[in-house]
Amino acid sequence: MAEAKATVGAPEIKSASPFKSTFPYIAIAICAVVAYLVFYNVLGDPSNFEGGDPAKGHPNNTFGLIFKGGFIVPIVITLLLILFTFVVERLFTILRASGKGNKDVFVKKIQRLLAVGDISGAIAECDRQSGSIGSVAKAGLVKYQEMAANKEADKETKKHAIEAELEKATMLELPAIERNLPILATVASLGTLVGLIGTVFGMIRSFSALGAGGAPNAAELSVGISEALINTALGITTSALSILFYNFFTTRIDGMVYTMDEVGYSIVQTFDQREH
Repeated sequence: MAEAKATVGAPEIKSASPFKSTFPYIAIAICAVVAYLVFYNVLGDPSNFEGGDPAKGHPNNTFGLIFKGGFIVPIVITLLLILFTFVVERLFTILRASGKGNKDVFVKKIQRLLAVGDISGAIAECDRQSGSIGSVAKAGLVKYQEMAANKEADKETKKHAIEAELEKATMLELPAIERNLPILATVASLGTLVGLIGTVFGMIRSFSALGAGGAPNAAELSVGISEALINTALGITTSALSILFYNFFTTRIDGMVYTMDEVGYSIVQTFDQREH
């Protein structure tokens, strides 16, 4: 019975969803298929080229010009689609983890309720807030109640128990918040590298046209330069956006962790001051 009571209020360890573990692979595969369909059916549409020939015709518009970037373009488009897919996924996840209300207002409410000793009211406030921040705070508050009712352990032991519960709850929430961020970091690196590979291929084609015997082939020269510049632009744009969103999400996560720590500190300090 004592063991059963000791686990009351402990953060629930949720079993990992099979979909969450396979989602990145499915999403990346879908992005690759969509990118190649866009490249060949939209950018490579015959109406985008003079004479209706994507292979030899001169581009009529921007779509045709991008198509002339060559086989690297669908790879960069894949990275761009992956970027937007996981930006949307992370945005919804972090907003849900933040809870329903402003986290700073939530912290003030918890601190005010702790100051008057209303632990039950603070727990109810955590339920209203929900999200990862509310879950961590609730785990600490439930452990607070449990330790306050414990007449056998000494004060320091109780404090350490509350701190351990808060740390455990935080560690259980962080993996879900940080999931898939490495994909954004990888896209940031690959965007530039893949764009540079396309640039190299385009320059090789351009110099081949210049090195051919007789007068330089203007069409081949322009295709090579277009391939180089298009891939450079797409790669750098993808990389820049990835870095921007990655830093945005890591900053938001750091703010959430700080809020969890602030609430946890308030709970431990209140216990230290009020319990004997």
